[in-house]
Amino acid sequence: MYELVQVGPQSYYINSPAKIGIYAKSDSEVYLIDSGNDKEAAKKILKIAAEKNWVIEGILNTHSNADHIGGNAFIQNKIGCPVFCSGIEAEFTRHPVLEPSFLYGGFPCKSLRNKFLMAKESDVTDFNSPNFPKEVEIIPLPGHFFDMVGFRTPDNTVFLADCVSSPATLDKYGVTFIYDVAAYLETLAKIQTIKAEIFIPSHADPCKEISDLAVINRNKVFEIEKIIVELCSKPITIDEVISGVFRHYGLTMSIEQYVLVGSTIRSYLSWMKDRDILEYLTDEANLLWKKKEL
Repeated sequence: MYELVQVGPQSYYINSPAKIGIYAKSDSEVYLIDSGNDKEAAKKILKIAAEKNWVIEGILNTHSNADHIGGNAFIQNKIGCPVFCSGIEAEFTRHPVLEPSFLYGGFPCKSLRNKFLMAKESDVTDFNSPNFPKEVEIIPLPGHFFDMVGFRTPDNTVFLADCVSSPATLDKYGVTFIYDVAAYLETLAKIQTIKAEIFIPSHADPCKEISDLAVINRNKVFEIEKIIVELCSKPITIDEVISGVFRHYGLTMSIEQYVLVGSTIRSYLSWMKDRDILEYLTDEANLLWKKKEL
């Protein structure tokens, strides 16, 4: 873990739970692509940079999930480099309590205000800044999170962030986090049209072709949709839908898993309601979801 792997003349990644990309602008100047999940990851990054005599010129964040920005604050405080991100992701990076608050749907208890779901605050510079490395292409990849992006480095390496997961990850977790299911499916279709020397997903092995992995992830979306339709054959509450999904995949309930899977299931319900697959109704004090009759 945390081995440095070179994948192109100017591109590397650090093998970690969420891969940390590195773009080498020159022999001495580098930019990080994400920063790992906490200060321990940040310390390992700084150690690798020192061993290579690299100066970190900035951190390019793909999105604001804690496992991707958790090292920002430590590195920024140590060396003063800018952190680049934009849109809603920038606000979540400036104010990390927004992530557990959004997932929980209210003020998060202490069990949710941890490094797994809430990074340390960091100062943010927009992608439009003149200090952003203009030779790096920004690739919008919404769906998994609000304004997630990927990056193409000049040697044609494409860092894909969290828009695909490996088959092993899909089998292990059953339900991977998605904020906007419709946008996520559009992103999966989009990446199938992208050409690159190599693709670096954050949670899957590097690969020369991404299409097969995109199909696997798309099929998982429709698998989950089918499960929800079956659960909603009669009117049930959101928590009953969530419990049914947990039981189907044999997931272990914890408050972290509840908010991650629960938020994702709510997104599925919205997507299916907008497509007239499901409808909601009220029964005294309950909001219920059911399959829409044709």
